[in-house]
Amino acid sequence: FADLVLETWDLHCDRNGREHRTADMGCKQLVLRRGQPFTITLRFSGRGYEEGVDKLSFNVETGPCPSETSGTSSHFVVTDCPEESCWSAVIQQQNGESLSVSLCSPPDARIGRYRLTLETCTGYQGSSYQIGDFILLFNPWHPEDTVFMRDENERREYVLSQDGLIYQGTCDYIFSIPWNFGQFEDEVLAICLNMLDINPKHLRDQNRDCSRRNDPVYIGRVVSAMVNCNDEDRGVLFGRWDNRYEDGMSPMAWIGSVDILKRWKKFGCQPVKYGQCWVFAAVACTVMRCLGIPSRVVTNYNSAHDTNANLTIDRYINEKGEQERQSWDKIWNFHCWVESWMARPDLAAGYDGWQVLDPTPQEKSEGVYCCGPAPVKAIKEGDMLLKYDIPFIFAEVNADVVYWVVQGDGMQKQSIRSSDVGKFISTKSIGRDSREDITHNYKYPEGSEEERAVFEKAELQKKSIGEEDEGLHLRIKVSEGANKGSDFDVFAVVNNNTDEERVCRVTLCARAASHNGTLGPQCGLTDPVDIDIEPRAEKRVPLSILYEEYRDKLTQDNLIKVVALLKDHQTGDIIVSVRDIYVENPPIKIRILGEPMQNRKLVAEISLVNPLAVPLNGCVFVVEGTGLTEGQLVKELEEPVEPQAEAKFRMDLMPRLSGLQKLMVDFESDQLTGVKGYRNVIIAPQPM
Repeated sequence: FADLVLETWDLHCDRNGREHRTADMGCKQLVLRRGQPFTITLRFSGRGYEEGVDKLSFNVETGPCPSETSGTSSHFVVTDCPEESCWSAVIQQQNGESLSVSLCSPPDARIGRYRLTLETCTGYQGSSYQIGDFILLFNPWHPEDTVFMRDENERREYVLSQDGLIYQGTCDYIFSIPWNFGQFEDEVLAICLNMLDINPKHLRDQNRDCSRRNDPVYIGRVVSAMVNCNDEDRGVLFGRWDNRYEDGMSPMAWIGSVDILKRWKKFGCQPVKYGQCWVFAAVACTVMRCLGIPSRVVTNYNSAHDTNANLTIDRYINEKGEQERQSWDKIWNFHCWVESWMARPDLAAGYDGWQVLDPTPQEKSEGVYCCGPAPVKAIKEGDMLLKYDIPFIFAEVNADVVYWVVQGDGMQKQSIRSSDVGKFISTKSIGRDSREDITHNYKYPEGSEEERAVFEKAELQKKSIGEEDEGLHLRIKVSEGANKGSDFDVFAVVNNNTDEERVCRVTLCARAASHNGTLGPQCGLTDPVDIDIEPRAEKRVPLSILYEEYRDKLTQDNLIKVVALLKDHQTGDIIVSVRDIYVENPPIKIRILGEPMQNRKLVAEISLVNPLAVPLNGCVFVVEGTGLTEGQLVKELEEPVEPQAEAKFRMDLMPRLSGLQKLMVDFESDQLTGVKGYRNVIIAPQPM
C-alpha cells in the first residue's frame, strides 16, 4: 500500500458550532464544549483509508508546556469503543477518499485553546499533519460536567443570554438598568482567554495554572481577581467612588461589558477607568458566561462592609442628625456581586449550586483582592470555615447597624432601632424582565428558630431586636416625585403606640450621599420641633428638599440620605430612622419605526426631555445591543438642550440576529449623567 496522504480537511466550524451552542460567537474558528462529540472530515489523496492497514491517531495540546500528566496533552487512536473519561476518536462514515471522524473530549477536560494534530501510519511509514486550533469551553448541558445545569430555561438565561438587567437604587426604590453582557461578540472570547493567560498564577507557574483550568472553582477565583486591578495584576477595571471621573468614564455611563473589555485589550491590558460594584460584577458575569459557566448578577440592598468582622457597624451622629466621625465600616445602599453555578467537589456534600464571586476590591483573600467562590448555602447556614470568604459575605447580608447619638455634653446614647442589612437580594427573572427575590437563599426568616441556630453556630450574636410595638415609632416617608430638577418633601412620621399623650422632639437632616455610604454636604435641615402626640395617633414633621439646594451637591449616584432623630421626653430614649432617597432621572423614550426583520434596515427614534431649569450641554447618546448594532453607536448633539425641550434623533440599525433583542441607550451631559433606557425588539427571521 502507498502511504496515506492527507490532502484537505474540514473542521465544520458552523455545524459543530450550532451543535455546541457556540455559533453566536461570530469567530471564524472552532469553539466546542467539553464532553460533547464533534465531527471533522479528512480527505486523502490517491486512495482512501483502509482499516487494518492504516493507523490513525490524534494529538491535542493546550498551554505553553503541554504534558499528559498535567492533563494538558493527550494522544489517542481511532477506536470502535471509546471511553467516556478520556479523549476519543471514532470513525463515523467513509465515502471513497473522504473520512468523517467523531472526536470527543472528556467532561472534565481543561478549557482553553487547543492544537489538533493528525498522525497517519501505514506499515512503518508515518506522517503528521497540523489540522488546526480549536477552543474548548465548559459545558452546562453535560450531566458529568461540574457546571451542569438541569433546566434548559435556566441555561438559556445564565449561559446564552447576552443581555440582562442589573438592580440598583435603594431598598425603598428598586429599579433596574439594562446591561449588554455580549459574551459572544467578536473578540470577547479571545480577550477572556488572554485574561487567563496573563493572570499572576499563570505567570508564576504556567504548567500548574493550565492543568487547573478544568475546575470552575479555580477559574472563578482567577476571574474574580482579574476584573479589578488592585493587585497590580493588569486587571480590567479601576475602581473609583469619589465622584471625580473626568480622566475616564464615569462608572454610571457604561451600558455593557464589551466596550470595557475591548478598551482593556486595545490599551495593552491597562486598567479601564472607572468601575463600581455593578460594573465589576457585570464584566465578571460576561467572562464566566463566555467560558461556559452559568452566571448571574445579584444585588444586595443595604449591604454591610464590615472591616473587622464583628458583625456590628457603629454609626455616630450628633443631635441634629449629622455624622460625628468617619467609620471604616460602611453600608452601601446596594452592592452587586456574581453568582456562578458549579459543583464543589472540594467541599463536603451539600454545597453545590450557586456560588458567590465578588470582583469588587474590598478585602484581600489569601493575599489577593478577590472574593469567592462561596457557596450560597454555606452563607445561609453560617458555615464560616468553608472556602472561600464566607465570614465577609455573611456580614454583608447579616450585620447590625447601631446608631450612637453624641449629645452636647459628649455623652453617647445608643438608639434603640437597628437598621436592616441584607434586604431584597435581587436578580433578573428567568426569561422575563422582572425581579426575582432570592433573599431566602441567603438567610432564614428574621426572628426564626433557624436564624438563631445559624448565629449560634457562627458564634455570633444577633443584637438587633425587631420593631418595637410599644412606645413611639419613627419612620421617614417621601412625597411622590423625587425627580431631578424638582423640589420634593420628606416627612418624619411619628406614631404613638401607647395609651397616653407623649411629648417628643424631632429633627430631620438631609445630605447628599454616595453609593458606598460616604456622606456629602447638607441639603436640608429642620430646626428641632417639639410635638405632642395623642394616644394611638400619628404626626408628621415635613422637610422640603429644594432643587437649588441639592443641585450642585448631588453626586452622580443621585442619592440623598435623610436622618430623622426623635427624643422621647418621657423616657429619654432616642430613636433614629434613616432613609436613602434616589432622585430620579428623566425617562428615555425609544420608538421602533418599521417592521423589524433580520438583515433589513430598521430605524430607532430616541428622545429625552430636559427636566431641569438650565440647559444641558455636551449631550451624548450611546446606543448598543447585541445583534442590533455593530459595537456602539454614539450620537453627539451639536446644540444645547434648553429647559423642558426634547432631545431627539433617529438612527439606522441593521439587525444581525433574529429573536428577542434589547436596544440599550445611555445619555450623558454636563448636568444629567448615567440616564438609561432600553426597549425589547423582536426581530423576525429573514425569509428563506
